[in-house]
Amino acid sequence: MKIDDVLVSRLLIEEYMADFLDCLHIDVAIVGAGPAGLTAAYYLAKAGAKVAVYERKLAIGGGMWGGGAMFSRIVIQEEAKQILDQFKITSIAKEDGYYVADAIEAITLLAAGAIQAGAKVFNLIHIEDLLLRNDRVEGLVLQWSPVEMGGLHVDPITIGAREVIDATGHDCEVVKKLLHKGGVKIDTETGGMLGERPMWAEKGEKMTVQYTKQIYPGLYVAGMAVGAVFGTPRMGPIFGGMLLSGKKAAQIIAQTLS
Repeated sequence: MKIDDVLVSRLLIEEYMADFLDCLHIDVAIVGAGPAGLTAAYYLAKAGAKVAVYERKLAIGGGMWGGGAMFSRIVIQEEAKQILDQFKITSIAKEDGYYVADAIEAITLLAAGAIQAGAKVFNLIHIEDLLLRNDRVEGLVLQWSPVEMGGLHVDPITIGAREVIDATGHDCEVVKKLLHKGGVKIDTETGGMLGERPMWAEKGEKMTVQYTKQIYPGLYVAGMAVGAVFGTPRMGPIFGGMLLSGKKAAQIIAQTLS
């Protein structure tokens, strides 16, 4: 078969732009393609929502790729086992309700599951700003990550979304932009971010799920972004709370959209 280099380029551009244009108006925009963001994308897409996930890095997966201390294994507690099973992620039962899974298999199947359910994942996209209208988050302002990294003065583009999830992990990028540029208060005891607390996995896992919710009209937090906003303890390489938080965010938003 003869390979036409220009045709290859045209096919790439046509297919990518078709998806990108289709996602200018969506039901849910998820920022961060880590375990919480991908899990939320899967359950929302399965519920019939139009979903796009935006990841600033080349690779998706957040902190799950590295497992614990660069050992590519993760631990999941009993409560989250059904999510592993939903994605057909192999797990090994250990004592006292712990399960061990391969981190690389886990994140690749989470990504594949979200995409096959209908979610679109766009990598190398940086969230530069929010679309804030009438005291509500109504979309995102997007920029290519290399433009942001290079410090280039290039104007961004905007997409509309009925709901937005900040699943950017410890950095909590979307909420920080809302507070810094919007000058608003969010649904915490101080109206601002409380900051992540030191390691306490048992408490952190439960509180991450407990505080997964809307913190400002149109904006939700999931995964470790919850810790940064609500001052919950970090958890380290146990990832059940990330998955359960993503699923809970999806369930809350699915009810709002229905």
